[in-house]
Amino acid sequence: MIELTKLNDEKFYMNPNLIEIIEQSPDTIITMASEKKYIVLENVEEINRKLDDYYRRIYMFLPKVTEK
Repeated sequence: MIELTKLNDEKFYMNPNLIEIIEQSPDTIITMASEKKYIVLENVEEINRKLDDYYRRIYMFLPKVTEK
């Protein structure tokens, strides 16, 4: 999960695997696979950093695949 901030400064956690689209116009709008939309204070670059960190944490626990 990644932590984001609603426009009223309330923090919440989002499942990044369900994000479909992130738009900046000028607010940041996240559209989920369910088509539900969230408007957040973080900009696209901040969200991308959070997503990168999230996936790095996930992938570091995957078993290494060795070729034969």
